[in-house]
Amino acid sequence: MNHHIRDWLIGPPLPTTQLADERLNKVRALAAFSPDALSSIAYANQEIFLGLVVAGAAGLAYSWKIGVAIGLLLAVVAVSYAQTIKAYPSGGGSYVVARENLGKWFGLIAASALLIDYVLTAAVSLTAGVAAISSAFPDLWSYRVVLSLFFLVLITVANLRGLRESGTLMAIPVYGFLVFYLFMLAYGVIKALFTGSGSFADTAPLATEEVTRFMVLHAFAAGCTALTGVEAISNGVPAFKSPETRNANRTLLVMAILMGILFVGSISLTQYYAVVAPGDETILSALARRILGKGIPYYAVQTFTLLILVVAANTSFAGFPRLASILAKDGYAPRQLSFLGDRLVFANGMILLAGLSGVLIVLFNGDTHALIPLFAVGVFLAFTLSQSGMVIHWMRERQAGWQIKSLVNGIGAVATLVTLLVVGISKFAEGAWIVVLLIPLLVAMFHTIKRHYTQVSKQLSLRGLPPSLRPLPPPRVVLPVSGLHRGIIEALRYAQAISDHVTAVYVEISPGDGDRMQNEWQRWYPDVPLVVVPSPYRSIIGPILDFLDETDREHNDGQLASVLLPEFVPAHWWQNLLHNQTAWMLKLALIYRRRRTGRVRAIIDIPMYLEK
Repeated sequence: MNHHIRDWLIGPPLPTTQLADERLNKVRALAAFSPDALSSIAYANQEIFLGLVVAGAAGLAYSWKIGVAIGLLLAVVAVSYAQTIKAYPSGGGSYVVARENLGKWFGLIAASALLIDYVLTAAVSLTAGVAAISSAFPDLWSYRVVLSLFFLVLITVANLRGLRESGTLMAIPVYGFLVFYLFMLAYGVIKALFTGSGSFADTAPLATEEVTRFMVLHAFAAGCTALTGVEAISNGVPAFKSPETRNANRTLLVMAILMGILFVGSISLTQYYAVVAPGDETILSALARRILGKGIPYYAVQTFTLLILVVAANTSFAGFPRLASILAKDGYAPRQLSFLGDRLVFANGMILLAGLSGVLIVLFNGDTHALIPLFAVGVFLAFTLSQSGMVIHWMRERQAGWQIKSLVNGIGAVATLVTLLVVGISKFAEGAWIVVLLIPLLVAMFHTIKRHYTQVSKQLSLRGLPPSLRPLPPPRVVLPVSGLHRGIIEALRYAQAISDHVTAVYVEISPGDGDRMQNEWQRWYPDVPLVVVPSPYRSIIGPILDFLDETDREHNDGQLASVLLPEFVPAHWWQNLLHNQTAWMLKLALIYRRRRTGRVRAIIDIPMYLEK
């Protein structure tokens, strides 16, 4: 990418010394880590409604009870993670806690579950945001995939610019949403004091199914998606300004309180007014329209619902790259994911997250309801492993008050385990089986990566039999040529500078070309032998490899010939398409051609930079 375009998009590179300045204060941290948790009412309420409306008024009557149950579960999870932040201020959340207390396999299971959940969070938040604005402007629904991908690109670029800038950018939608939504709820409560309550008997559609225990549990499981994002703060403690632990805990407390108010408040008013969403309208849009009418305040609420759902993907961009970097440092993920980018963020992890989320949006046609069944299984599995690990942590440390701390985390573990079973069973046939299948596949992938790095480390180690420190004799150099030009001349000059034994090799594709090449070569370089290798099947790579093997056998001097590769470097990337990539393909063939002898064949690139 052109440096000017890159700097315009994501900003100029930052020195490592500015890393401390990129930390977030509580205001920016709430904006960076809480959008997913705060905005999850948009799709959690919708899923509860869709799960119960098939039973008509009798089914919708359970929505408030489900909301209260989820609110209590939120309180348990929030208190449990507050203790995790104090015990593990270095971040890492469920992965670190499970790994250190339950063992590496449980840690990898937790990490797999969380990574899947982060990808789903980004996809669900963006598609739910488009659904929210489409409720106000129905014509946009047919463009939901394109709009979702557009917002995904925006949020990716914002995060690539850095923590402080993304935190500042996220603050406007987050705090705007809180102001407008809390105002709507307060106005709805005041309005309720002067108006009578509604009745689902009058507003609900006719029941097509009877209320069953499974239906209620299924609606509860769908509503538990409201708890996604609670763990993000415990994962990102190092991103806070000092004192990190105290600032992270206070931010978690504020986030949990706001979540409870928004979720239980909206569910309660929906039930009080007996609001039912018609057609493709979301239940929150119907509630806002019922309270505010269809004027400017209603459109403002819907707009900020869209905006916070778009920036809710930021929770994934804060959590996924950081967790991936921890896995990479432990050797379970590609090392590239552990590197800080130019803007002091884990850019590789962000780009990977954006790519995976974009694939999900396209595959599921931008439909939030289709993505929801995959949701929450991973996060509650991570919750359960984290809280179980914390119980063992307190029992092992036995610090002051460890019994109470163990009890709190134990209650959290039991509550989230029960919820996990409910969510997993009720959603299994609808798509949760995909997540259940993916988690062991990811764990196996992590184990394979770790094994590869371990093997590489052993092979590179200086322990054991020491490597020979004797200098090598001057190399034999083989120079593949396609003709005589300035690039070949420069390559020959370099070859003669490092060796007295240089051989050029020309592959004859058409009969007679070899003789013409020999004649021309003798005029320029009579002292350098040129070997013409016929190729009756018009292959280039194979004959050169065969020639190298043959000449190595003939010399039998304990080394392999070094290969010098002249290579054009065009001025523009697209000009590469106008040249064959023989040098590049030959280089790949040489690199991946294994040698049982253990000897190394050196490959030397001699670039020739072409002008515009």
